[in-house]
Amino acid sequence: MLKVGVLGASGRMGQTVVSALSQSENAKLTAAVVRAASSSYGKKLKDGLQYTSLQDTNAQNIDVLIDFSLPEALGDNLFFACENGIPIVVCTTGLDSNQQQQLMKASEDIPVLYARNTSVGIALLEQLVALASAALSTADIEIFEAHHKHKKDAPSGTAIALGEAAAKGRHQDWSTVNAGVRGDGVRQDDSIGFSVMRAGDIIGEHQVTLATEGERIELSHKVSNRNTFAQGAVNAALWLQDQKPGYYSMQDILELNKVFNQLLKQ
Repeated sequence: MLKVGVLGASGRMGQTVVSALSQSENAKLTAAVVRAASSSYGKKLKDGLQYTSLQDTNAQNIDVLIDFSLPEALGDNLFFACENGIPIVVCTTGLDSNQQQQLMKASEDIPVLYARNTSVGIALLEQLVALASAALSTADIEIFEAHHKHKKDAPSGTAIALGEAAAKGRHQDWSTVNAGVRGDGVRQDDSIGFSVMRAGDIIGEHQVTLATEGERIELSHKVSNRNTFAQGAVNAALWLQDQKPGYYSMQDILELNKVFNQLLKQ
């Protein structure tokens, strides 16, 4: 039975992962970590386990960490994971370039899986977007995303990942084609822009449009149950426990690159 520590355990997604672990036959919750200043700190969960801070968490009781905390906690979380040799699944969005580098540095010592979205469907969608972008090399690409009104970052990490996949399909530098959230002005050629909705309790919707004169293709993904992400994170943790130090993604778990290469050879 895999022993899992959840970072950001009292948050919206953290609670969902805790619930998913309570129903898992292959993994169990052994640490529920929150900020020391959190109102949940010191309180007990339904199974009697207590919310702890990172400083008073027993690392010896954790096989893999799942991080759904905030970007500003990443440095401490990675230090804890590296210091104790614990693989970590990082699901936090809104990371800057410096924090991305921290992930890469940590992956030299421990297995690190970074997933801005742990949905199997999104992992597949990223590959489809890259393929469509390469095949329709002159199409205009725009990305729409919608989430609940409490989400802070925009565009979402998943939307950015889809944009990066589109740029990768055309061998483009993402920093040069990323137009950010669309506003006024004429669309620049080769740019990839975003439109964003924040409303109600929308869990997550993404649509990538590839448009040419006379036709367009729309690739979309919608989530109706937050447990989709939680189960994906648990599956990622189960897979990561057996890996060597390195930097991994959801595509590695599903071996999608191998599948696509086989299909393209047919």
